[in-house]
Parts: sequence; structure tokens; C-alpha cells
Amino acid sequence: MSIIDGIKSNAKTARWVGVLLIIAGIVAMFAPLGAGLAVVTVIGVLLAFSGFSMLILAFRAGSFGDGMMIFLLGLLAALAGIYMLANPDVALATLTLFLAAYFVVAGIVEVIYAFQVKPVQGWGWLLFAGIVSVLLGIMIWRQFPVSGEWAVGVLVGIRMLMSGFQLMAIGGAVGGVANAMDDAVGV
Repeated sequence: MSIIDGIKSNAKTARWVGVLLIIAGIVAMFAPLGAGLAVVTVIGVLLAFSGFSMLILAFRAGSFGDGMMIFLLGLLAALAGIYMLANPDVALATLTLFLAAYFVVAGIVEVIYAFQVKPVQGWGWLLFAGIVSVLLGIMIWRQFPVSGEWAVGVLVGIRMLMSGFQLMAIGGAVGGVANAMDDAVGV
């Protein structure tokens, strides 16, 4: 297989993965509570796994000596993961409030930064993104606890949708370049 064939086959894969991400994003946006609970479940499993792994390391390193901090961090991660798995609704609510606060703070920082770089081309887009972020954070906060049922799932869905479109565009561009290379070498 030539390098051009490799590029073309990967471009096709990127487009198919893009399509699958778009479908998953649409499903997440139409079933935001299920998507949000799935996100919380995955985070809970990962936290619990990492916590238990750190606890094993701490016991092997001697937990009441040099390994005490590893033991405490492992215990914290394991307990947080178990709590998230046992109480996914509370974890989802907490994640929703965190996202609301994050959007407000990130948006304020973006607005301030936009005014600091004001003469630079594109500063208006940064200002616009900051304002949208603040408004989104306020909207999520004001609609809480109802926003806990939709915010995380919708945001994950939007992200998957955007990633899907991005992969499709990249796959299409790379495929187009590979086809142009084919034409140039006369294959």
C-alpha cells in the first residue's frame, strides 16, 4: 500500500468517525439526562479506578511513611468515584453547578482579555464568545435544578456534534488532497 492509499483510507475513516460522532451528539442532545448520567458514570468509574490504583501503590510504598500523601489522594479519589456511582443525580447536579460557574468565570476572563487586545483583528469574536459564555453560565445557574437534567448532556452533545463536523471536514480535505496527488502522479 502506498502512502497515498494510506492517506485516502484514513480520510475515509475520519469521515465515518465524524458521522458517528454527529449521530452520538444528536442522540445526546435529544436525551440530555441520559447523556449527563452517562458522563457522570464514566467519571465515577475512572475516579474509583484511579483511587484504588493509588491505594494499592500507597500500600506497596508503605502508606504511613513516604506513601501517606499517595494514600490520602487515592482514598479521596476512590471515595469520590464511589459516591458519584452511588449518587449519580447528586453528581450530575454538582457537575452542572460547576459548569455554570466555569462558564461565568471563563466568560468574564474572555471579555477582559478581549478589551486588552482590542486593536487586534478578531478581538470582537473573543468578546462575543465571552459574553455568550457568561450568559450561558447565568442561564444554567438560574434554571438550576432543572438545568441539571439537560445542561451536561446538551453540552456534551454539542461538543460531539462539532467534533464530528470537524472530522468530516478534515477527512474530506485530506481525501481531496490524496485524490489530487493521485491525479498528479497519473495513478
